Amino acid sequence: MIFSGLPLSQVLAIAGAAGAAIVVLYLLKMRRRAVAVPFSRIWDRVLKDEDATSLISRLKRLLSLLLQLALLALLLLALGDPRLSAALVTGRSIVVLVDCSASMQSTDVAPSRLEAARGRAREMARGLSGSDRMLIAQMDAATTPLSTLTSDTTELMAALDKIAPTEARADFPRALRFATDTLRGHEKAEIIVLSDGALGPAHDALGDVHVGDTKVSWVKLGERGDNAGITQFSVRRYPLDKSRYEVMIEVTNTHDQPKEIELSLLGDGDLVDVTKLRLGPNERLPRFYPNLSGASRALEARLRNADGSRDDLPADDVAFALLPERRRVRVQAVTVGNTYLDAALLLDEYLDVKTVAPSAYPAPGKFDVTIFDGVAPKRVDAGHALYLAPRGEHSPVKLGKELREFGFDQWDKKSPLLRWMLLDTIGVDEGSELLAEPGDRAVASYTDDSGKKRAILVDGKRDGARFVALGFDPRRSDIVLRVAWPLFLLNVINELVEEDTRYISSFSTGEVWKIPAPSGLSSLEVTTPSGAVARVAVQEGRAALLGQRAGVYQVRAPGVETAFAANLSSVDESTISPPAELVVDSKPSGPPSAFTVGVRRELWLYLLAAAVLLSLLEWLTYHRRVTV
Repeated sequence: MIFSGLPLSQVLAIAGAAGAAIVVLYLLKMRRRAVAVPFSRIWDRVLKDEDATSLISRLKRLLSLLLQLALLALLLLALGDPRLSAALVTGRSIVVLVDCSASMQSTDVAPSRLEAARGRAREMARGLSGSDRMLIAQMDAATTPLSTLTSDTTELMAALDKIAPTEARADFPRALRFATDTLRGHEKAEIIVLSDGALGPAHDALGDVHVGDTKVSWVKLGERGDNAGITQFSVRRYPLDKSRYEVMIEVTNTHDQPKEIELSLLGDGDLVDVTKLRLGPNERLPRFYPNLSGASRALEARLRNADGSRDDLPADDVAFALLPERRRVRVQAVTVGNTYLDAALLLDEYLDVKTVAPSAYPAPGKFDVTIFDGVAPKRVDAGHALYLAPRGEHSPVKLGKELREFGFDQWDKKSPLLRWMLLDTIGVDEGSELLAEPGDRAVASYTDDSGKKRAILVDGKRDGARFVALGFDPRRSDIVLRVAWPLFLLNVINELVEEDTRYISSFSTGEVWKIPAPSGLSSLEVTTPSGAVARVAVQEGRAALLGQRAGVYQVRAPGVETAFAANLSSVDESTISPPAELVVDSKPSGPPSAFTVGVRRELWLYLLAAAVLLSLLEWLTYHRRVTV
């Protein structure tokens, strides 16, 4: 016998003190009241019977004392929570992993798969024996334990109430490693997975997950897989006309039957486009919307069946995207005079250009981009820069061989600096080779007569700021007579300015998001789509946040107010058809061990019941004057 509640030493100490107090109370002589009565000879006979009844009275009081001591003993033993040693050894240790990923929001099981999983977990908690212990954990992109390893039904029920759905995929290997670590060293260890089985293989960067002798059981939830979802959604503005934008959407039918769907696109809450599509079984269909207008900030895509009904998974029927903010870009042009440069910069109404002579550099104020036309003074600001034919000791790149009558032989066609440009017909009178340093990138080059490549357009970083250097004066070429010239300037400015914001337009749920933040901030205030506010620490210019919910997030800090969107972009989570089996460590997972709702096998319950019955017995004997 083992006392799992109060230790035996404490039980004995309390028993000794309380028992002694009860005995002392019973040894105290009852004080009789003085009552004046008339004397008569009849009392002689009564007084003669007193010696015969005193023994019976003492026996009655002794029985009452024994009943009180027995009642005390039962209560103290119940506090000690005695358990058989064999029961402690053979009890089960169970970790229940409740899948809270996006696919568990499917409604093919009423009201949802997640609510069905919660109900099954409650049945298991009620069916625990007194020697069993259970831990409840929520499984999504992370694994969150919601209770201790306990047999306390109240704690387990409270843990199940904390379970909340997420729009993220489940990290099954992480959850299994957590469960095996928790159960290491326990006999009769069991992992029970409450899931629809859309978990992927039990394999991660560390390899296959090995559970050893731990039993892995699976409670299968879900009946069918009728679903189509939005699996990609992105948007960008046109560099030359920021009032217009283009959208790319990908919809996927994860069902094995064809589906007719209706795809709606909304801009700032207003309907922009409605398209009816027919998707074949398991078909992924991309849709491209060019040259749209009317939305200034937020875009939303919605999906539903062509008959107006919803499919089994609403979580992937909506997606969000935010357009880059249209703000004026401050440009500083350091030049002695360049008509071609001035004219090209007038083409974009969102450019605020300040022209300054090299002797007056820098101009007052803060600029996003500085263009150095034929000069390379010592930099006094930390902004980005474009160098046209740089010269001098402060040039970001050293100059190599002088080049004459050359052109663009090779260039990176995927570089955003050269987007929509054809350079093979451009001729240059004279210029210089640019000697790129480690970490720089040669975007375009010329091959001389010896077959050696000479870089003439270089992209790189110096002192934390980006720069782009062109190895010739545009006026010494015919590029200024072509549409490529304003395209090049606007591409460079657009690329340099948008570098800091391109990463916050849209994220995928279930990943750790790195939110850009201005230097000097220690934290950001992030408001989630549900309205909850979280304070996120900033380190090295980034705020790390594990994204679990889809929607639009608001970011606020002193001097900062922006937003970003997050979407469920996982084909695996949109595939909601339950698999035939769940394989862990090369073994299929079977059903869990039996859980029977009934009386818990704990001795303290029986001891407490006996104490109640004994108290009732004492009450009856007292009122029947058996023990008094």
